[in-house]
Amino acid sequence: MWSAQDVARDQVRRQAKGLDVAAVAEKVAEAAVRAREPAEQLRGNGSFYAFEMDRERLAAVWLAKHAEWRRVRDLMTAAGWSAYEPEQDAQGSVWAREREERLAGALAAQAAFRERRREEADELRTEVRLSAASGRLIRAVSGRTGLRPCEVLAQLAERIVVGEDGTVSVPPFTPSL
Repeated sequence: MWSAQDVARDQVRRQAKGLDVAAVAEKVAEAAVRAREPAEQLRGNGSFYAFEMDRERLAAVWLAKHAEWRRVRDLMTAAGWSAYEPEQDAQGSVWAREREERLAGALAAQAAFRERRREEADELRTEVRLSAASGRLIRAVSGRTGLRPCEVLAQLAERIVVGEDGTVSVPPFTPSL
């Protein structure tokens, strides 16, 4: 879900908070060294990002971190900031909001998917073989209402009433779209 740039921007934004220009310059130099290392030699820094097991992905993140640290350094220098404050970084704030919106959207989609799965677990799918007479009745109702035969049967099933003595009945109704 997160690109190497997303990960780098998020990490740099959090790590840079309160750092002065000299400390940011050190981070630029460190990222430059790490970005030049062969992917096989890269190791994670203990963060919680699962991609750190993938060395190619980690190499891409270090390249993106190097670019982001340079951007922060250049911004601080141009603006004359003594320390980096994420709230003052307009572009970084836009990116952070976009990440939060994508995360919220992904979480909402995941919740909707789980809800659909729960509903599907309660659904009953079955194949019904009706006698010729019953089949003709269902097809006739289907033809008059514009519903498919399975939709007529579904509406019948939704209206089933079970009596106290176990009898099953369906009160009169008109199938509808």
